[in-house]
Amino acid sequence: MDIKVLGPGCAKCKKLEQLTRTAVNELGIEATIEKVEDIYKIMQFGVMSTPGLVVDNKVVLTGRLPKSDELKQLLSE
Repeated sequence: MDIKVLGPGCAKCKKLEQLTRTAVNELGIEATIEKVEDIYKIMQFGVMSTPGLVVDNKVVLTGRLPKSDELKQLLSE
């Protein structure tokens, strides 16, 4: 699984990266997690409101922090 956390480095973006790493570990998923901070790369995904979460090149979340259960469900699908 390829996961990208999109965000320029704000507190919510950093928190989403931390939550994502925790969820991946708890679920036992094999995944690479990349933090994308380049605004032009973020815009290429069509994300205008950060933080954003991309799983296998599909945007699954934008503009907010998910609850732990929601994040685990997004990563399990």
